[in-house]
Amino acid sequence: MSVYTDLTGKKSKLAVVGLGYVGLPLALEFARKIPVIGFDVNPKKVELMRNGIDPSKEVEPEKFKGVDIVFTSDLDLLKEASFFIVAVPTPVDKYNVPDLKPLLAASATIGAVLKKGDYVVYESTTYPGCTEEDCLPVLEQQSGLKMGVDFSLGYSPERINPGDKKNTLRSVVKVVSGNNAAALDEVAKVYELVVDAGVHRASSIKVAEASKIVENTQRDMNIALMNELSLIFDRIGINTYEVLEAAGTKWNFLKFYPGLVGGHCIGVDPYYLTHKAASLGYQSRVIAASRYINDDMAKHLARKIIKYVLRQSDNPRVLVMGVTFKENVSDIRNSKITDTVAELRAFNIDVDIVDPYAVSEEVSHEYELALSEAPTGLYDAVVVTVPHAPYTNLDDNYFAAITKQHGVIVDLKGIYRSKIHSRPYWSL
Repeated sequence: MSVYTDLTGKKSKLAVVGLGYVGLPLALEFARKIPVIGFDVNPKKVELMRNGIDPSKEVEPEKFKGVDIVFTSDLDLLKEASFFIVAVPTPVDKYNVPDLKPLLAASATIGAVLKKGDYVVYESTTYPGCTEEDCLPVLEQQSGLKMGVDFSLGYSPERINPGDKKNTLRSVVKVVSGNNAAALDEVAKVYELVVDAGVHRASSIKVAEASKIVENTQRDMNIALMNELSLIFDRIGINTYEVLEAAGTKWNFLKFYPGLVGGHCIGVDPYYLTHKAASLGYQSRVIAASRYINDDMAKHLARKIIKYVLRQSDNPRVLVMGVTFKENVSDIRNSKITDTVAELRAFNIDVDIVDPYAVSEEVSHEYELALSEAPTGLYDAVVVTVPHAPYTNLDDNYFAAITKQHGVIVDLKGIYRSKIHSRPYWSL
């Protein structure tokens, strides 16, 4: 009897450990097919989900209906599962060193309930080798079992894109891997239950791990090129978006754009790869340079604003519109605009922050910043960081009404290009 047969025959359950942006949508999709245990260490989040509320505001309430799922923080309930999926965060610390504490804690939790015949599959993004070299020893130590003899191991990188309603779990090919051919086959069949686009069977767990980290490293490097071009074109005095629009008329031009690189993927994952490379005696050059360029853009932005507003006013005021890392989401993880705000305030510049999607309590807890309900008075600069839906139709009259005559509109994504006439205008 296979684990796939037991799950589809409802003789056992699948558990998702970690119910954030990745874990919750995955758990709910599986729960339409098989019995699921949704496990998270945060009891407040669990209680919200029991009431059909996604703490991340990504999953609609109706998605919680008609599903076979139990949300819990109770370790005893995990014992009922035979297929475990780990979807916890993999952040970096303040020195940009990989922080494996959530991943290892989840491994210890599963190890405490692991049984013979069980499967453990990791989805958390990490460097090649982490699943087998860092997580597996914890599983074996806690359970007293041996991989390949008593239980099976796999890795299937998450491909969730917050705010994207088109490229969803079901519509994107899922990379899967296992510790041997039999494990790979079982893991693949389980994921095929919820992925209409099908699965790609990687030759090893390390290959699957590397495939995910390469996705985001490639994007980071391409954005770094756009940001460096933006720095150059700013000195030349031409608009970067106009240049890219012209260059994009060629069929093989890759369309990337400048911007602040935050969030939990692009701004983090390359550090996992450079960390692994360093442990093997190789110092990354191109990847590290890209990270430097992208991480410095927030301070570059601040420096440019500071030079401008201090020439205009003895007590300058700046409005920041958008604190989430991308448009139309509530996710504030690794938001780089907060670095800009910190730099502005270091020069005693008064900064107000508004965002229609961010949760005020989360912004306060994470960054010790307060959100304003609405703009107040007139500003010397307005910084629009992301094209949130409520921002896209704002016009010249709106910005004229909230700025002084010299007030500059700093449009990081170029959404108001050719629309601002009564005020100075910048974009990256």
